Amino acid sequence: MLSGYLFISPFYLLFAVFGLFPIVFSFYLAFFRWDGLGDMTYVGLNNFTIIFQDPLFWKSVYNTIIIGLMGTAPQLVVGLLLAYALNSALVRYKSVFRVAIFLPYVTSIVAVAIVFSVIFSNQEGGLVNSFLGLFGVEPITWTRSEWGAKVAISAMIFWRWVGYNTIIYLAGMQSIPNDLYEAAKIDGASVRQQIWYITIPMLKPFIFFTVFTSTIGALQVFAEPQIFQGRGGREEGITIVLYLYREAFASNYFGTASATAIVLFLMIIVLAVTNLFLANRIGRTPRRGT
Repeated sequence: MLSGYLFISPFYLLFAVFGLFPIVFSFYLAFFRWDGLGDMTYVGLNNFTIIFQDPLFWKSVYNTIIIGLMGTAPQLVVGLLLAYALNSALVRYKSVFRVAIFLPYVTSIVAVAIVFSVIFSNQEGGLVNSFLGLFGVEPITWTRSEWGAKVAISAMIFWRWVGYNTIIYLAGMQSIPNDLYEAAKIDGASVRQQIWYITIPMLKPFIFFTVFTSTIGALQVFAEPQIFQGRGGREEGITIVLYLYREAFASNYFGTASATAIVLFLMIIVLAVTNLFLANRIGRTPRRGT
């Protein structure tokens, strides 16, 4: 009995040191003013007052929500459609397409951000600007434009994660018995009706998982704006995690950074529960009056 606990103890020791302790210390530090070197001074809720009165914090919240909606919501829908197509008997070379779709997920996020920085270059000869120029659109300064930065960052997130969600949905679809689809076809159900009344309800556990993980991932966006807009980011694309990073490691305000982390933690809980509630209603057959 004791030997079993000894075998699993390394994981719990590492988690306690590198996982649990930072979380607890962050909650503790949110009520103190500390620059990382000097003495810690208790300030109560003053750190929360500071960030709530900072316009840049609210800008980061706004950017995080907008980028999350633009980059996360479409990938869930597109991932479901791609999974349905890959699960179809009409598609050939399925293994090749699965690898190609999943490849962005295993690609380094730094490499992805650098490539998209070239694609969304501010120069007139940039790939996207050159394409838009064919329609008479003036070149866009993607890194400094209010919506240009959000579109570029959202495109990175979408491209990188849509394949991951596709594979998750595909695994769920392959567990659905074909008898249900055959019976629906005999009853004259269209493809749309089969997706809405069979595929989506049977995929609810997988939808719950992807919605939950996507919500958390959307609120923790950091590397994309950090690399795309340069170190520290810019106001047009700053996210909550990037704001937290600047407070802690650029301004040495670890107290306000910890307060921001707590606010982010609460936002993740609220939005994750809300999204799960909405996802639970997807595919639900409306009740008929008796």
